[in-house]
Amino acid sequence: QVQLVESGGGLVQAGGSLRLSCAASGRTFSSYAMGWFRQAPGKEHELVSAISWSGGNTYYADSVKGRFTISRDNGENTVYLEMNSLKPEDPAVYYCAADSSYAAVRNSARNLELWGQGTLVTVSS
Repeated sequence: QVQLVESGGGLVQAGGSLRLSCAASGRTFSSYAMGWFRQAPGKEHELVSAISWSGGNTYYADSVKGRFTISRDNGENTVYLEMNSLKPEDPAVYYCAADSSYAAVRNSARNLELWGQGTLVTVSS
């Protein structure tokens, strides 16, 4: 059973950067596609970025394209979200999720196999 634990959230000024990490336990991490989602109060759950098991395919929401970078290190069982040029509209609880299907992650399926507990990102203007 793989478990996901996010870290790296916090308070940052607008224009600043944060790097989120999602560490996975278990031996099968490398077989999972991964995604970063976010949910802000009063807003819809949103897929921010996704990466296939090999890292060969990535996706970014238009709202973060050019500012955020997703990557993974299968040897370290970790997926990262590098967030630069943070904006006042970026604050949310950020969750990582895993599924054996990249398509499911890309389609923002609610019933993905695994979810982390979330990490809070706050941006001050």
